[in-house]
Amino acid sequence: MRKSRFTEAQIIGMIKEQEAGMATAEVCRRHGLSPATFYKLKAKYGGLEVSDAARLKALEDENAKLKRLLADTMLDNVVLKDLLGKN
Repeated sequence: MRKSRFTEAQIIGMIKEQEAGMATAEVCRRHGLSPATFYKLKAKYGGLEVSDAARLKALEDENAKLKRLLADTMLDNVVLKDLLGKN
């Protein structure tokens, strides 16, 4: 997945600007992103503080690592079953 050009703190700042009363189109124009991207980011980061966003990122990274470990273990299991089945 492509890395965002904005940090979590910047994204949360944009959302807070919009929630404070600035028009969505103006926020998007100031920061150079489309309204669709803004609403996608708002769906993910809306209601979060910067510390919450950092924790979310850490949990997502840990989840990805655990998924890779599970996939490797399942692959090893299949290989072992194939070896035992052939003998």
